[in-house]
Amino acid sequence: MTRAAPRIARWLAGSLLLPLAACGSDGSPTRNDAAAVTDMATPATTARPEGAASPAPIKTAASPAPVGILSCSAERGQAAAQRLVKICTSVSPATHPPCNAVNSCAIIEDEIARSCALIGDDAATTPGCSVDPRSDAAAAAVVRRYYSAINAHDYSTAWTQWGPDGRPGQRYANFQKGFADTRATSVTIGPMAPSEGAAGSIYATVPVTVDAQLDDGRRQRFVGQYVVRRVNDVPGASAEQLRWHIDSATLKAAGI
Repeated sequence: MTRAAPRIARWLAGSLLLPLAACGSDGSPTRNDAAAVTDMATPATTARPEGAASPAPIKTAASPAPVGILSCSAERGQAAAQRLVKICTSVSPATHPPCNAVNSCAIIEDEIARSCALIGDDAATTPGCSVDPRSDAAAAAVVRRYYSAINAHDYSTAWTQWGPDGRPGQRYANFQKGFADTRATSVTIGPMAPSEGAAGSIYATVPVTVDAQLDDGRRQRFVGQYVVRRVNDVPGASAEQLRWHIDSATLKAAGI
């Protein structure tokens, strides 16, 4: 493996994969060149460390996509992007939802998922909510959306896949910085075992193979798993608590 492999691996779980980066006392990653990649993030309910940056802002339809973000139209074509926008606007209750083809496909899909979670038990019969927001398929979709956002350079949407406040223990600026040399990423989801409940939460393990390309053209591959979590179906749980979020990741470099 080249010298670049440990560097990209350090960011691939929490910043692409933040595996080889441990968190320093100020919440920023510290260097660790171990070959194995293990990022055991605390649950999404963990408070952000003192001095941590605020969550990345959510884009709206009234705002153009930030410079550098790959638009949904550019990523999937105008027709496919408009179909996604139509679904988004049909289910989103927001006055200015991010249902706009100039935004990344990831944030549009995230708004659909958020809106279907708000609908709750009626989501199964609501046009546009094709995936039950509490299902294992929705758990896998979180990981797909995470890498879709990273590939589009929409790091604020990737950040919130760890929860409303982002990845616990890390600053958003450091998270974003971890992708400075990454040109593109993609993820393949493997067969999933049924989700399991424990201590008021439900956990789903999502096996992944992640392919990344650096700006200099070199390619990297990582294999492992993400654990995604949501609150159990208990009375009084909010729609946000019932949504799946990334809880931890364990990945290691693999040959291509």
